[in-house]
Amino acid sequence: MLDIQFRPLKDQIFNPISQLIPHSITPLHLTLFAFISGLISCLFALANHTALSITSWFLNRALDCLDGAVARHRNQSSDLGGFLDLLGDFIVYSLIPICCGLSTAADEGETWHLWLSIAVVEASFHINNFVLFFVAAVVEKRRAGAAISERKGGGDDTMGQNEREVKVKELTSVAMRPALVEGMESGILFTVMLGMPAWTEWVCWVMAGLVGIGICQRVVWLVPVMK
Repeated sequence: MLDIQFRPLKDQIFNPISQLIPHSITPLHLTLFAFISGLISCLFALANHTALSITSWFLNRALDCLDGAVARHRNQSSDLGGFLDLLGDFIVYSLIPICCGLSTAADEGETWHLWLSIAVVEASFHINNFVLFFVAAVVEKRRAGAAISERKGGGDDTMGQNEREVKVKELTSVAMRPALVEGMESGILFTVMLGMPAWTEWVCWVMAGLVGIGICQRVVWLVPVMK
């Protein structure tokens, strides 16, 4: 929800920095560094080193923004880079609730409700990713159809209709339909979880609820488009 609004600010911060990165460091290197720092953040969370976990998480978020800025600055954007970037994000996002849960489980007696919240939020991620990538598949299919129609002389009306139907934001390498919870909101909630591990259960329930609303938003958009 906030990604589009904060995109200009992010560009103002990271575009100048991208020009300072040595050419020996490629966007894929930065993507790898971001992934490693995300894993380190999870390990620190598991060991109850909150300050180090938050620091590594902020480094992960900064590098995650910087790799794209460097790729665009050097005209080196690629499908492989986008794939690895999203793969690393999804792995880290999945590990954070589990590591925070493990770090707090030892301090609690009955933990089934904690693990239930983690299971529900992980399931919401799984369902959301399915819907998200189905949206991307439909978008690409409609674009291909619009391109074929244009080449065959289908007319501007057909092209315009297809463009309206598949209008989505493209701040990442995969076309995504805007929803209540996107990268910015997820980052804030994960920051709270890492900073206050004792709140993991409640943050998981809040996140699962918000992600569920986002899933409904995308499904409501997707169903009429597929008819």
